[in-house]
Amino acid sequence: MVLRLGDYNNSVKELQKILGIQSDGHFGKGTQNAVKKFQSENNLVVDGIVGPTTWERIKNSDNKTIRPVILKMGSKTEEVRKLQESLGLVADSYFGAGTKAAVMKFQSENNLVSDGIVGPSTWRALGFTLVKVTKPKKEPTFFTTKSGLVINKYYLPKDEYMTGSVPKYVFLHHTAGWQNPYQTIDNWDKDSRGKISTEFVLGGQSVLGNNFEYDGELVKCMPDGGWGWHLGTGNNNVHKNSVGIEVNNFGYVTEGGYYRYSNGRNVWVEKEKGRYYTYSGANIHPSQMVELDKPFRGHKFWHKYSNKQISTLKKWLYYIAERDNIDIREGIPELILEKGASAFDYVNDVRYGKIGGGVWSHTTVRKDKFDMFPQKELLDMLVSL
Repeated sequence: MVLRLGDYNNSVKELQKILGIQSDGHFGKGTQNAVKKFQSENNLVVDGIVGPTTWERIKNSDNKTIRPVILKMGSKTEEVRKLQESLGLVADSYFGAGTKAAVMKFQSENNLVSDGIVGPSTWRALGFTLVKVTKPKKEPTFFTTKSGLVINKYYLPKDEYMTGSVPKYVFLHHTAGWQNPYQTIDNWDKDSRGKISTEFVLGGQSVLGNNFEYDGELVKCMPDGGWGWHLGTGNNNVHKNSVGIEVNNFGYVTEGGYYRYSNGRNVWVEKEKGRYYTYSGANIHPSQMVELDKPFRGHKFWHKYSNKQISTLKKWLYYIAERDNIDIREGIPELILEKGASAFDYVNDVRYGKIGGGVWSHTTVRKDKFDMFPQKELLDMLVSL
């Protein structure tokens, strides 16, 4: 069997699944590039054609390639099966107490943080190659607003959100994670935390400075009137009757290392001095970092909101103002004129519904949250509404 550019069949789909790319069965440029990359990494002839030698090598690599997923107690996925097989366990695809104990034992024996959570470091120590999925598992549809704003539709299953919201408030969040909005939505679908989500997610730029594919891409993950537990303030009217957006961004970064949650406490992981790191241990590219004039919630260095994100966010706010009849000049936008960056501080009257609407941040209603932070370009945009 030989597969090459232009082929369209189930064998191509199988190939794509093993390579961890969008599996639509069409051997296009993206598939060709993924094949060339695999051939280069495995000392094969780099021609982008899958002949017998390349195909055999790719098939044999299947059990040792993995999407960069994080597994923990309660996970039930195909990746759990691969994990269990690699640890010599009964492979039932469910991450229970036995699997956690085996993971912790492996981590301890390999000088890893023994927390029973399987992330990139543990996968690599197990001998897996991490392959990034750069496209969503299903193609989104989209619509365009009267102002020309493109909104992609990539809906969660119906049991992952609630209905009946009549938005009066807007709440801005950032994800404290990577740049792919579709992956954010997929993670909400897979996690065990219940109906936690926002109606919209705004794609961003990689903290590593090497991927801008989703920068400024806006995604809607539930129908109008849908809502999820995005504030953490209980079952109240502010929570239910608010529309939220998550901006893909890592948030604050720390110099010389990062804090990792392990065994019920934050543990400092020492890294290279003079460099800055996210809580995941990723070294932020200098072009992605912003320094505030004064610390916000204890941190002065942050992952930058991109120009495309801020531009799309402004267009989205105008769209929401019209759709939900919300005065987007109220709230943080007007407080900025009075208080500057302090407009993002906690406001008790908003949390308890004593202020009837406007645009706010997660930091407005939770003293322990960091999203969003008062980047100058964001302040300027909100004031211009």
